[in-house]
Amino acid sequence: MGRTDVDRPDGLMPFGTAELSVQVATRRRSLAARAPDGAVVAGYLALAAWLTNRQWDRPDRMFHQAGDQILFEWMLARTARAVVAAENPLWSGALNVPDGVNLMANTSVLGLGVPLTPVTLLFGSQVAFVVAVVACLAGTATAWYVLLRRRLVQSRVAAAIGGLICGFAPGMVAQAGAHLHMAAQFLVPVILALVFRPAPGDREWRYGILLGLAVTYQAFLGEEVLLFVALAAGVFAVGYALADRVAARRLAPATAGRIVVGAVVAAVLLAYPLWFQFFGPGHYRGMPFHAYAYQLDAASFTAMARQTVLGDGRPPALLAPNLTEENSFFGPGLLVLAVVVTAWWWRRPLVRALAGCGVLFALLSLGARIRLNGESTELAGPYRLISGLPLLDHVVPARFSLVCVPVLGILVALAVDRVRQSPAIRPVVRLLGAGVLAAALLPLAPTPIRTVPVGPVPAFVADGTFRAYVPAGRTLVAVPPVTNHGRSPAMLWSARTGLAFTAPGGFFIGPRAGDDPTARWGAPDRPTSVLLRRVADTGELPSITDADRRQAVADLRHWRAAVVVQGDLHHGDPVRRTVEALLGPARQLDGALVWDVRPLVG
Repeated sequence: MGRTDVDRPDGLMPFGTAELSVQVATRRRSLAARAPDGAVVAGYLALAAWLTNRQWDRPDRMFHQAGDQILFEWMLARTARAVVAAENPLWSGALNVPDGVNLMANTSVLGLGVPLTPVTLLFGSQVAFVVAVVACLAGTATAWYVLLRRRLVQSRVAAAIGGLICGFAPGMVAQAGAHLHMAAQFLVPVILALVFRPAPGDREWRYGILLGLAVTYQAFLGEEVLLFVALAAGVFAVGYALADRVAARRLAPATAGRIVVGAVVAAVLLAYPLWFQFFGPGHYRGMPFHAYAYQLDAASFTAMARQTVLGDGRPPALLAPNLTEENSFFGPGLLVLAVVVTAWWWRRPLVRALAGCGVLFALLSLGARIRLNGESTELAGPYRLISGLPLLDHVVPARFSLVCVPVLGILVALAVDRVRQSPAIRPVVRLLGAGVLAAALLPLAPTPIRTVPVGPVPAFVADGTFRAYVPAGRTLVAVPPVTNHGRSPAMLWSARTGLAFTAPGGFFIGPRAGDDPTARWGAPDRPTSVLLRRVADTGELPSITDADRRQAVADLRHWRAAVVVQGDLHHGDPVRRTVEALLGPARQLDGALVWDVRPLVG
């Protein structure tokens, strides 16, 4: 990985001094000289692999937010199938029979699924998911390391520490265990590097084209991250322009030109996918939940995330919506360090713009009404001013604080670089600085991502025995036939078998009905699915009537069912007795309870 030396750290930012010319010797560095860069990247990979070690070769375990992992495993399996069979990757009829699912309107992570297709086909969806988590964490850290090395700092150690924070901050680890679309941020530094070039040249349109390609690819990784990048870049640009108006006037024309070219390229490439997302089959309007309810507590910024060596034992709902949204748990040490660095270098436009950007997005993450230590206050948050705007009304407020992660990473990298490179700083001061840095970062050291048990795929399904019971055009109905709940057995079985069968229901966002595009989780409920889901959740046996039996047959016909299958469930016996009351006795086949319903539905 090459680098360009600069006269000062912000010289490679868009509104700084011109970068020095690259030396021929630098471009021709030997492999031995590049070894430290390779060691940094290897370290990131090793750390990411260690954080995911509780799931390697453990098909009976999933990361703590199991429903989300099932969703992304299925998306990876579906993408691999689409690649091999040359099918439309934006839509699938393998779930939610008979209506199908608009995958572009969901988090399909095609940008991960396509390159991981060989892994998915050879090793299965679970391995592909864990590999994706490793790639997101290590890839994001590496991308920030490269940007810091080339644009902002001279010290490799400073860049490595900054990349470590950007890729493995508590919020990144929390998101990676469940939300691939939020953890896949390795293109964010690339986009920012293309938008903010320090020394515009004669052929800026080339960088505009590259920007458009990067934006397009990011859209297939996660549109929400792309929105955050656009917002943060805009806030940063305004902040820097206010701090250094001369540089802003000098660089604004070329920067605007690159953005325009990039926007045109991205608009052309994304025109059909976005049309499909908002107007294609299975599109929806709004969100199935109130985004404003997912806010952070103000006390969360100085707290310790659960998945750190000093993890906070308080209930997750106290300071964050859930374990996956612990995006702001930076601890007191890192925040104090950031304040000191900001005060130290306040005169530098780069630092002022970064600090302003970080503070604004931190405030936005607190929601419309600020909470403190679990208690609502009378203070209104700035999120209230934007909560009704298009697109922003779909954004979970808690995720705004993810913008603070690279802000803190860059500030720390700048400080470390200054301490290491300045000859005026005495060795004892350097040693003291290293101690302060360790005190701030070591408590945030991540621990392996927590896992929960998951029921196995029944051999009846995994070994393909079901094929003798499910003819073409018919479905396998897993019990319970979940339509709007995170843990969908049919979706998990489908992912782990490479979409070997079609099924009703599933965990996704879709329209309320064919003539009502209002968003909801999963397919519209059928009476039988509601009944069986209630039994599975509570274990309480209902009274089954002839009307319930007739309704079950009608629902099975709607789902085009051929066979009903029950695997391992927490309340398995009450569920079995309920299904038998509806459909008759079950057969025990290869580790599953099976009802052949073809005679019932015709």
